[in-house]
Amino acid sequence: MEFNSSRIEEFKDIWVFCEQRHGQMMNTNFELISEGRKLADERGSKLIGVILGHNIAHLAKELGGYGADKVIICDDENLKEYTTDAYTKVFCDVVMDKKPEVVLIGASNIGRDLAPRCAARLHTGLTADCTHLDIDMNNYVDFIETSSTLDLSKTKFKMEDTNLKMTRPAFGGHLMATIICPRFRPCMSTVRPGVMTKGEFSEEKAKACEVEIYPVSIDENDLQTKVLEVVKEAKHMVDLIGAEIIVSVGRGISKDIEKGVQLAKELADAFGGGVVGGSRAVVDSGWLSADHQVGQTGKTVHPKVYVALGISGAIQHKAGMQDSELIIAVNKDEKAPIFDCADFGISGDLFKIVPMMIDSIKEVKNNK
Repeated sequence: MEFNSSRIEEFKDIWVFCEQRHGQMMNTNFELISEGRKLADERGSKLIGVILGHNIAHLAKELGGYGADKVIICDDENLKEYTTDAYTKVFCDVVMDKKPEVVLIGASNIGRDLAPRCAARLHTGLTADCTHLDIDMNNYVDFIETSSTLDLSKTKFKMEDTNLKMTRPAFGGHLMATIICPRFRPCMSTVRPGVMTKGEFSEEKAKACEVEIYPVSIDENDLQTKVLEVVKEAKHMVDLIGAEIIVSVGRGISKDIEKGVQLAKELADAFGGGVVGGSRAVVDSGWLSADHQVGQTGKTVHPKVYVALGISGAIQHKAGMQDSELIIAVNKDEKAPIFDCADFGISGDLFKIVPMMIDSIKEVKNNK
């Protein structure tokens, strides 16, 4: 049947593009599969993962363990290394053939390159860098009530709307925009790593997952680029998303930036294996590199312990860390918004308080 993105009644099922690199699944895939499972349950449809690569069939069942009903494998030597031409051609072929209603792609470097190419070729819309997704309208209204300052008492919602509601930060994170794609399918969205919560793995679901090997049609004429060599750059990057302890700094370190960052590092080390994060103001000022940024326009984190030093707690920052298991805030302004979401709050000069915290942690460890 001819592919026409405007015939929305022909499209069904929730798809997740599952990125692999050198035969290793990216952790974002499991977050997206878990989120896709929620959307598929809301829609009453199947959840399908799609993997492109070479000799990758062994990766499929793991996706089933996180909720995928089925995994489609596209295996070809031309897909061994990511290239825009090959991946766009093959992924669009599968989409045009199977007609999914929703396609989710991780907002990695590869995802951000692939998604807009596919959306343009499929003649549909794309919402990039989403932080929240809903299909069911009641769930979306609940999200708006709990996550915004809007007065909904006079707002009328079209409750029968079953379009994918894709919410993302806009204007530098100063507001949230919800976007729908009502006239074309599939609805496409890239989702930030670390935003969605990874579900529990089920061995039973993994065994029940259906696997389909899709016949790939690609030759040299479809490729305008070829990977000759892969060179990995040795660069230290902060893994905020995988960290269990994060100590973040804000404008409060401005009177002695170097000492403030050093105190954060020492506190993170005192906890054991902690990493240093920062607010957008700190990154914009050049005090820390962009890979340290926590918030709507940075990384969304879920550590066991999150310590906020000199961070006022703007809504954009809280959106990136408020789901941490334990939040400790230190700020000289006792009315700072960060205290609203903190489990423990200390009002005072961080340059005096943090050394006391470090000494206390060391003392407890020594006593043990």
